[in-house]
Amino acid sequence: MNATPWTQSTPLPSDIAMVVADMDGTLLDGDSRIPEGFWPLLARLQRAGIEFVPASGRQIFTLRDMFGDAMPTGSFIAENGNLVVARGRTTGVTALPAHAVAQMIGLLAGADLPQGHDVGMVVCGEHSAYTNRKDTPFVDECRKYYHRLAFLDDLHEAVMGPHADRILKVAVFDFGDVRVPADTLFAPLRDRYQVVVSGAHWVDIMDAHTDKRRGVVALQEQLGIAPAQTMVFGDYLNDLQMLGAGEWSFAMANAYPDLLREARYIAPANTEYGVLRVIDAMLRQRESQRGHADAAN
Repeated sequence: MNATPWTQSTPLPSDIAMVVADMDGTLLDGDSRIPEGFWPLLARLQRAGIEFVPASGRQIFTLRDMFGDAMPTGSFIAENGNLVVARGRTTGVTALPAHAVAQMIGLLAGADLPQGHDVGMVVCGEHSAYTNRKDTPFVDECRKYYHRLAFLDDLHEAVMGPHADRILKVAVFDFGDVRVPADTLFAPLRDRYQVVVSGAHWVDIMDAHTDKRRGVVALQEQLGIAPAQTMVFGDYLNDLQMLGAGEWSFAMANAYPDLLREARYIAPANTEYGVLRVIDAMLRQRESQRGHADAAN
């Protein structure tokens, strides 16, 4: 299947009950910010009783900081599907075995990567993210996605000892091309775990059966929402499976080629506020239909 322009999706359905959007490269603008025009749109979605769900590799604390008081009891898919929140309540947590996390830490510690690769690890726990690097460039990159970040001299402390956390995934940042460590360093893990490239510089290692799609399906089951009532937006490889959870699937114009083949429709690029434009069109159509129905009565 090859996606067609979103304008060919009209008429949009009038019974959409959930809108799921990836963050970076999808909802966020070119400066990685939530567009100002999103907030009145969110209020319209809420008045219409439509659930808006951010779906991200970011931790839940980061997402809650970003959406703040506008979504105090909102639904979220965090950590690439490893943590699901339904209307303010955590309903799903998928953790890695401690021995597996220890193996991942060891692989990076013993790595001999080619010149041009400066790599660091974030161990992503349920209660905090953990890293052993304190240099400003690396920490600045981490804090974009992990607002609750703790520093450990030994990353094994995150999974072993009195303060051990449940680890949802392990994220690796490479100032170079992250596909090199993804394809070589972590290749031995692929038969048991997912090694997912989630951005140009990030790779996530996580449970083999967990992804954003599983998070969307869990919310659909918990909230009584059908795939035909679900809109999904994404741009990168960690969004690929998620597109199959909603009949109204949109790849951004700036999306990775695999998504443009998988999605039903193409939305304008994130820098052109594609998510906002499609949602606004859907709401306008819905509001117009409701207006005509009210007039008829």
